[in-house]
Amino acid sequence: MNLSSRSERLMGTTITVSIFHPQADEILAQCFELLRTYEHRFSANDTSSELMVVNHQAGIRPVQVHPELFELITLGTIHSQAKDSHMNIAIGPLVQTWRIGFSDARRPESEEIEQALLKIDPEQIQLDQESQSVFLKRPGMKIDLGALAKGYSADLIATFLRGKGICDALIDLGGNILTLGQHPIKQQPWRIGIQNPVESRGQHLLVLSIENKSVVTSGIYERHLEVDGQSFHHIFDSQTGYPVETDLASITIISDRSVDGEIWTTRLFGEAPASILDIVNSLPGIDALLVSQSGKIAYTNGLQTYL
Repeated sequence: MNLSSRSERLMGTTITVSIFHPQADEILAQCFELLRTYEHRFSANDTSSELMVVNHQAGIRPVQVHPELFELITLGTIHSQAKDSHMNIAIGPLVQTWRIGFSDARRPESEEIEQALLKIDPEQIQLDQESQSVFLKRPGMKIDLGALAKGYSADLIATFLRGKGICDALIDLGGNILTLGQHPIKQQPWRIGIQNPVESRGQHLLVLSIENKSVVTSGIYERHLEVDGQSFHHIFDSQTGYPVETDLASITIISDRSVDGEIWTTRLFGEAPASILDIVNSLPGIDALLVSQSGKIAYTNGLQTYL
């Protein structure tokens, strides 16, 4: 029996799921059916998605949503409202103003950025646990779950695979990897490469040995807008409306749940490297690897375990 893999372009990236099972083709087909459902549920770029119903009703009325969408928005809201957090799921108007990563990306006028900043306050997200409804209090607000949806989806797929009795699997959502068990053929931990941000795709700075963990990398080297000799990346500062100013090229988080990797790479992007390491060292079961734009590496105390 061989390791079976299937890949599809979804969620703005190439997703690959690899499993070892006699009915692999059938199970992989079910995985991708679920992933298409999650994409439609959580997408901020599909005008017909479940999330966009909430956005379209901003300033008008609360919208009752699917329990998974409510849970993800709740999680994002908690971490967006946390002290000193760089996460902001209400950042949709700013993302849509710049459009970095899309064919119509452009540098907005300062007046447009000022207007967008008025609509990105996560304190204006109102959640009703009882009715499972979400209300964006200001007209023009837009939730964007791009910083969380892939990790949350990966965790749901892992739960589905465990329910099928699969102990060994690799779920790769482009920069977001979740491992179950180990490599079933080689009988060793999964080997996960960390991209060298100053080299071409596939050139690794180092390789981690991972079992039953998630590896999430967020970086400024993938999506760019070049204007008049200036380069703008896609990770925004909610205070300025411009891309975050940082010496870091990437943050990688190793955690049990993939959504936690998404949360902490986003919450911490914009902090000084020493501060990031201090914060992650205080979080149980989570480790970080930081890569500067010059290629310098720093990491938390527990990362040695994976080298």
